[in-house]
Amino acid sequence: MSTVTSADGTTIDFEAYGEGRPLILIDGATAHRAVNPLNDEVGKLLTDDFRTYAYDRRGRGASTDTAPYAIQREIEDIAALIEDAGQPAILFAWSSGGLLALDAAAAGLPIAGLVLFEPPVVVDDVRPPLPTDYVEQLDAFVAEGRRDKAAELFMTAAAMMPAEAIPGMKQSPYWAPVEEIAHTISYDGRIMGTTMSGNPLPADRWADVKVPVLVLYGDKTWPALSAGAQAVAAHLPTATLKAIPGENHGTEPATLAPVLREFADLT
Repeated sequence: MSTVTSADGTTIDFEAYGEGRPLILIDGATAHRAVNPLNDEVGKLLTDDFRTYAYDRRGRGASTDTAPYAIQREIEDIAALIEDAGQPAILFAWSSGGLLALDAAAAGLPIAGLVLFEPPVVVDDVRPPLPTDYVEQLDAFVAEGRRDKAAELFMTAAAMMPAEAIPGMKQSPYWAPVEEIAHTISYDGRIMGTTMSGNPLPADRWADVKVPVLVLYGDKTWPALSAGAQAVAAHLPTATLKAIPGENHGTEPATLAPVLREFADLT
């Protein structure tokens, strides 16, 4: 494993695979390398074409954290990885990580293109919007030492899991790692902002994104997620929309790798 130091002194831990064109893989809410091996597996499949960075976002896994949080700090984390790469990078991002990737491109980082998998956007009544005080509730639970409640709120309000499923989830191996990094769930809440409010995306949101964007969704995913991907693609003049056959809110490394190769060939 390797590290870079972000602008505020935070240590960002990563594993790099290959020596080709830079590709940085960005997780969504709650995911990191210790519990989600997908990014590392994708990197191993792409060693012949890319130098792929699988990293832990701040506050997760082996990366450190520095208060107070700001979206700009995570953009600076990506900037540090791009500086390590030494040339403009392609960013691939899962779920809410896709909105962070868009923010990084809008901020003017040296980015060659973006690939976004099911960014979380709700612009209609296809599902209930997030509570208007979602971030405030998350922060309050964490401040009170009730990380389990922050994780529950994410699962029910954001991920739309039924409340009756939560007791069973708490008994699974998945739950403890989510609870451990529950303080970072509000980071993604801040990044999402009003994107899950049920209202149209603001006209100026990501207006400065000029690079090619590929928006992916699984054709078996939940209707709200496919609608969100379509809304993001329609919002961005440089975007193309692509359905991944047979997939839902995730895909297999062997399916994703050729899609990334094809996108890179066009940018």
